Amino acid sequence: MDALAGLLDGPRARGAFLMRTVLDPPYSVRIEDRAPLCVVALVRGDGCLLVGDGAPVPLRAGDVAVVRGPEPYTLADDPATPVQAVIHPGEISTTPDGAALCEQWGLGVRTWGANPDGAVVMLSGTYQLDGEVSRRLLSVLPPFLVVPRAELPLVPLLAAEITRDEPGQEAVLDRMLDLLLISVLRAWFCRPEADTPSWYTAHADPVVGRALRLLHSDPARPWTVGSLADAVGVSRAALARRFTELVGEPPMAYLTDWRLTLAADLLREPSATVGSVARQVGYSTAFALSTAFKRERGISPSEHRATT
Repeated sequence: MDALAGLLDGPRARGAFLMRTVLDPPYSVRIEDRAPLCVVALVRGDGCLLVGDGAPVPLRAGDVAVVRGPEPYTLADDPATPVQAVIHPGEISTTPDGAALCEQWGLGVRTWGANPDGAVVMLSGTYQLDGEVSRRLLSVLPPFLVVPRAELPLVPLLAAEITRDEPGQEAVLDRMLDLLLISVLRAWFCRPEADTPSWYTAHADPVVGRALRLLHSDPARPWTVGSLADAVGVSRAALARRFTELVGEPPMAYLTDWRLTLAADLLREPSATVGSVARQVGYSTAFALSTAFKRERGISPSEHRATT
């Protein structure tokens, strides 16, 4: 497992809400579902994305946008077009004055809109993220990002699958949405305007990238700088220097943060004990995990569990 795979393991889609929307210009749909992360792909037609008070962002067929919530955003043919529909939490759609639209605009399997033959077709997938691992990923993303069609061939595949109603289709769509999100993030992090996180760029380094994969794949192993250096074939000093230079913190500090991030999510499981979580993330006892958790986060594992 590499650093990107490790961070994406938390927001993996499970029963994600996916919808195909078909509209004719002029159109304007405001999304107020407060979802932490949404992927929008324009299959046909043109439009624009409006987030907050920022300038409209043009969208063309094949473009994919990732919008980080929970702030609302609007998809429209033109910024001046009045809002026609509002999407609320719980997948409820209404007119701006509150009249229900779910049945009126229902067009079949995972399809919604005012005209089944509309000139504009867009796909949307919503992630309901919850947890520390997910927040690590969200914290490095801008409020929104757009990747043009030339870089992403997956949109037609998702468009072909989203209206099918076969056994296991939900799992198929979840995995396709994951693949689309990973592809979008890969493409985005390679763009010059992206504020690419250090853990992503460090993955390309033959020494530090391998060290990161080892730490993410086996966080419970009793790593030291020496054992990690031996595993990647360099000296302790060389690893410590290069890791800190590329990632921004020493290897053991990075490992501690990753272990405690994993522990914070594992503690949410009702059947988990502090002791069992400690062993999973590399602490020999519940006391050792509690001490590290309180030192780094200011509260005990039990207090963290109570707040979540």
